[in-house]
Amino acid sequence: MATNPLDNKSEAWSALFSEPMSDLVKRYTASVSFDQRLWRADIAGSLAHAEMLCHQGIISAEDRASIERGMAQITADIEAGRFEWKLELEDVHLNIEARLTQLVGDAGKRLHTGRSRNDQVATDVRLWLRGEIDTLLPLLGAMQIALVDVAEKNIDTILPGFTHMQVAQPVSFGHHLLAYVEMFARDADRLADVRKRVNQLPLGAAALAGTSYPLDRERVAHTLGFDGVCQNSLDAVSDRDFALEFTAFASITMVHISRLAEELVLWMSQNFGFIDLADRYCTGSSIMPQKRNPDVAELARGKSGRVVGHLMGLITLMKGQPLAYNKDNQEDKEPLFDTVDTVRDTLRIMAEMVAGIIVKPEAMERAALKGYATATDLADYLVKKGLPFRDAHEAVAHAVKHAISRGVDLSALPLSTLQGFHASITDDVFEVLTLRGSLNARNVPGGTAPAQVRAQIVRHRARLS
Repeated sequence: MATNPLDNKSEAWSALFSEPMSDLVKRYTASVSFDQRLWRADIAGSLAHAEMLCHQGIISAEDRASIERGMAQITADIEAGRFEWKLELEDVHLNIEARLTQLVGDAGKRLHTGRSRNDQVATDVRLWLRGEIDTLLPLLGAMQIALVDVAEKNIDTILPGFTHMQVAQPVSFGHHLLAYVEMFARDADRLADVRKRVNQLPLGAAALAGTSYPLDRERVAHTLGFDGVCQNSLDAVSDRDFALEFTAFASITMVHISRLAEELVLWMSQNFGFIDLADRYCTGSSIMPQKRNPDVAELARGKSGRVVGHLMGLITLMKGQPLAYNKDNQEDKEPLFDTVDTVRDTLRIMAEMVAGIIVKPEAMERAALKGYATATDLADYLVKKGLPFRDAHEAVAHAVKHAISRGVDLSALPLSTLQGFHASITDDVFEVLTLRGSLNARNVPGGTAPAQVRAQIVRHRARLS
């Protein structure tokens, strides 16, 4: 069998080079340690390219059959852990091509006809990322379902709603959780939209200018399940917008996860005591035997910074590059890979943890009673009696001040005392001043009234089914 020119790194490029690459440069420029995870995409792209080359009469049917046979062997070897990844061959593409040529000879050398590693790697990353997106979309759905399930059990559970971390108004705990469902639903919409731009085929752009071979790019796109082909060869090989968009989606999703995680940490603390988390999502202390630390939630909160950092890194990577492909783009993979891994693992564990939340409704209701959460309801009551809202606001502020001085809730003030703040107050005010009455009063679309929360749960279940 013919000697494989890729066995000698200096010959992988051409006879132009007069000395071999130094070992330091080999290590510095190699990407095979991390880009080998693209191997399935690389083989799928190569097989589609070979099929098209054969259909176009650029390679023979015999060469195509040999390529397919060799790729089947390589696939089996990689899956069995027998494949030898060589640092001197730099990346996943040359490692697979070199082994293919060892297995099938000249047919392996003909596979690279009409393509470059520039359009090859762009195709591989898009193929791989598309598959990861298709894994993440159901995980976003599972996260929403976990939240909806807990929300449905807590439609009538009263939680103090906060602004500025001060008790503001009572809300349904189910309503509160559905706010996160809305966030993750937007994340899923964003990801589905990103997928459309990921799913465009660069292959056929070659190094930067296209190729003189009569390629059928649309055929390859159809074979690989792409929606279309990249329309400009320069852009096809140098564009990484799809990676930036994906990492932007991931950053927003991780911010949403971080906000939820922060609330779980707060709610579990003794100062709140609103919920408990299952032991399997907590750890102990090496010195304080009484501790149950919400480490999973804290780590999810921390990993949001990691993903946002990857977004900043990728944006910075791209901002100074002239057209077309530059070696800088090798640095796109590790942050992209880590972003996918982090979001995938975090969604899985957070959905499981949320599903096992133990709610403490009595503690939530006690907390809601501490902050004069029905003050706005009293103001609205006065407005309905004909008072301008600003005047009602002022009258209620005096009432709250009086209640604070007495150490009681507004609902505990006698009717005669309340009438001292405005004469239009009658005994029907006490229905307004209850937490339950406040909740039920907000029966408008998007409101926290239990009837509205039930309607939203029905909507979400239909959407997620």
